[in-house]
Amino acid sequence: MRILLTGSNGLLGQKLVELLRQQQGVEIIATSRGANKLAAHYPDLRFVPLDVTDRAQVQLVLGTEKPTHVIHTAAMTNVDECELNREPCWLQNVTAVEHLVAACEQHQAHLTHVSTDFIFSGKKGPLTEEEVPAPINFYGESKLAAEQAVQASKGSWAIVRTVLVYGIVHDYGRTNIVLWVRDSLRAGKQINVVDDQFRTPTLAEDLAQGCWLVARQDATGVYNISSSELLTPYQMALQVADYFALDKSLIVKADGSTFTQPAKRPPRTGFIITKAQRDLGYKPHTFQEGIALLARQTEEA
Repeated sequence: MRILLTGSNGLLGQKLVELLRQQQGVEIIATSRGANKLAAHYPDLRFVPLDVTDRAQVQLVLGTEKPTHVIHTAAMTNVDECELNREPCWLQNVTAVEHLVAACEQHQAHLTHVSTDFIFSGKKGPLTEEEVPAPINFYGESKLAAEQAVQASKGSWAIVRTVLVYGIVHDYGRTNIVLWVRDSLRAGKQINVVDDQFRTPTLAEDLAQGCWLVARQDATGVYNISSSELLTPYQMALQVADYFALDKSLIVKADGSTFTQPAKRPPRTGFIITKAQRDLGYKPHTFQEGIALLARQTEEA
């Protein structure tokens, strides 16, 4: 297998590099728009610069590298930024996918595309793969349009949908709910955390595992990849406080409507993951296990 990864500098991209390096008979071609952030950690990693919004570059790189599989993790995922900057959002989340779909068709590469629970309205959850999408923000609209581009492909494809991904990697600017809660409480800061939004939080290592299982088995169709625990961010924050033995009284229960954010959030999503467990052998961590893993990784860093 020759697996080309887009977005190899991102959270999921880095976790995939780590995981795929351990598999026998797998060659990795890591690609990203910026310089390779993993060069110091994996000097032997094959890295090719690639801007997926550039059609000619996508054709050239896939034509030269001839991957058997492409795992597409690159995207604009900041929901508020997508709401405010619609053109770059569409370019990165939809146009880029159209370029990849065309190139994968031409070069007969299996495409695994990563999508999101934000394609849904949030009126109910947890959801199966058959649920009808109805996005309530521009990020969700762009990701749904990308899914439609993938589904129209004449080639071999799979869509991996996920929810609220958390984890830590090298040189990655964004925080996550576990570290934000831990660091705020350690600093004695009071934090407001929503208790009226429901999600099945996904450890980045689990999402990488799901993408690998799909590619390895040449699976096709849509797969939900997350944990199976439906939690509110407030409930997650309490678990983080308990794990690190921090003061839970600093965590204030809040209502989503008290936050002024450019993009609306779906109130209730989360996924039913039975299909991935049955068909792929997918086994996610619990949120408690995820917290413990992040705690170990921050100690080692």
